[in-house]
This record gives sequence, C-alpha cells and structure tokens, in this order.
Amino acid sequence: MACKMLFFDYRESEEKFFKENKLDNYEIKFFKESLNELTVTNISEEDLDNTMIISVFSASKITDDVIRKFKNLRVLSTRSSSHDHIDLDCCIRKNIALINVDLYGTKAVAQFTMGIILMLVRKICPAIQFEINPLVPKNFCGRDLDTLTLGLFGTGTVGASVCKYANSFGMKILAYDTNPNKELVEKYNIEYIEQEDLLKNSDIVVVLIPYTKDNYHKFSYDEFKKMKVGSYFINVTRGEFVDNDALLEVAKTGKFKGIGLDVVACPPIKQEGKDVTATDCVDTSFTIKELAKIPNVIITPQIAYDTQESVDYILKTTFEGLGDFLKGGRKNRIF
Repeated sequence: MACKMLFFDYRESEEKFFKENKLDNYEIKFFKESLNELTVTNISEEDLDNTMIISVFSASKITDDVIRKFKNLRVLSTRSSSHDHIDLDCCIRKNIALINVDLYGTKAVAQFTMGIILMLVRKICPAIQFEINPLVPKNFCGRDLDTLTLGLFGTGTVGASVCKYANSFGMKILAYDTNPNKELVEKYNIEYIEQEDLLKNSDIVVVLIPYTKDNYHKFSYDEFKKMKVGSYFINVTRGEFVDNDALLEVAKTGKFKGIGLDVVACPPIKQEGKDVTATDCVDTSFTIKELAKIPNVIITPQIAYDTQESVDYILKTTFEGLGDFLKGGRKNRIF
C-alpha cells in the first residue's frame, strides 16, 4: 500500500520532477499554500487521520498545534537545510522523524551573489529604470570589479564558490570565518581577518554564515557604522541576520552605494523563545518597502538558491531520505 503524503509549498518548478519520476510508493496530495495553524483547518478529516508523511518548505510553520492535528504522522520532511520553522520538541515527543536537505543550491547562490554584485556596482537597476522613466537621474558610472575588495562573512560551501567566481574577476578577497579554509588561501589568495577589520576594509560585504539564534541581528547599527562610506552590503542567506530598521536608518544617510537583500519580508522566526507576532511582520514589511525606494537597492524574495537544478536536487534528496526511512535507515535525518 502506498504511503499517504501531503506536499505543501508546491511550486511550478517542482512539477518537472514529478512528471519525470515514478513514485509508486507514495500517494501524494499537493498544496500550493504553506502549512500552518490557519491552513491546517482546511485539511479534510480523512487526510488528518491517514497522512503518514508531510513535506514542507521553510515558508510553512509547523507548530505543536499543527502536528497534533495529524493522527498517524510518522515523518516530517522539510525541503530546506534549516528546520527552525518546525517544533522539534513536539516531533521528538511524538516520535516523528525529521528529514531535511543539506548543501543544496551552492552553485546557484554563489552565482546569484555575483549577479547582485554586478547589478549594484554597474548600477544596472537605475539604468533600467531610466529607460522606463527618463526623469530618473542619469548617473550610471560604475567600477571595475578588480579595483574592489570583497569581504565575505563565511567561507563554507557557498563562500568557497563565491571566492572562485570573485577571483576570476580579479577581486581582492577578505574573509572572516571561525574555521578558516587553508585551501581557499592557497587557491584564491584570500586573507582571513577579524570581523571589525573586514567591515572597515571591504568595498563589498557579503553575509554567507550559517544562521543560528546567536547571530540574530548580527548586522545592526554598530556593524553598518564600521563599514566604508560608499560600500555595498549584500545578504543572500537569512533575513534574520539583518536589523532592517538599522539598515534603513543608515541607508537613508547615503552611506551605501548599494544594498542587495535576498529576503522574505517576514520569515517565520523565534526570538528569545517566543514567536514573532503579526505586528512584527507588518513593521518588517514596512521597513523593507522603505528600503526598496532607495536608489540602487535590490530586494528579492529568497530566490538565490532557486534554479531548476537546485529544485531537482532538493526533491531527489528528499525522496532518497524518505525511501531510506521506509527501509529503516537514517539518511538525511535530523532525528
């Protein structure tokens, strides 16, 4: 008998995988919406009683109340490396396995990062706006990348790929990481320095460190004030790293030549053990909209990883983990 599975956050880019792969072991029902305390009320009693597997993306918010609605749930599969949108304690209490997907989109995020750098430094967005509205100030003079210093906060798999691409442009590369990669020093001549020195000496600062609750709002007033006048700030990882109010206030002074944020206006997060409220979401959305009005600011809805190759990899890895679980294995399991 096929395992009953509910698949949330279903997107058009995922259709290709399901058309090309036979998944006879699963009876899958697809939902375009995310799963949360509101949408779970729309699920039929039959699905609540019989669903064995739930697959979600990071946009879903799986609380204790959501999990308790399902009577025979055995596996929660998140198509993301992060899992802070899921109540882990409830999963453990109910003996529900948690499967994730690690190390996806490395090439995609690195290439996206370089794309944002090029768009900001060469003022591509203002130039596009000028063609739409000739009243936009005509000042599109940029810089050659090999005259600029790139500062990377984090040199993991994505950071290493960014080093490769930046090196091909002839950029000087500074980096901060608690675990320096000697191979990157040898291959791309990067220099590891302290955080404060990186902020003071980089023309472009890119955030690529893994997110934990300890680095919530890692970049706030103090960090932005230490950066060069006329520098660029880019975050392509998690919105929680950045104090958006502080960024907006500093940006309004004209300090930055460009800002690139690949963020969701209000991601599901917890701060000091409590859920962020709807009011916080409204405030964050307002701040993001104000930032977007500033010239040479690029804000995108968490698409850095989003290529067809990355999506296919995520789904392939997801079903490899689920298949292994059904055989009694622990592949890709958090617990």
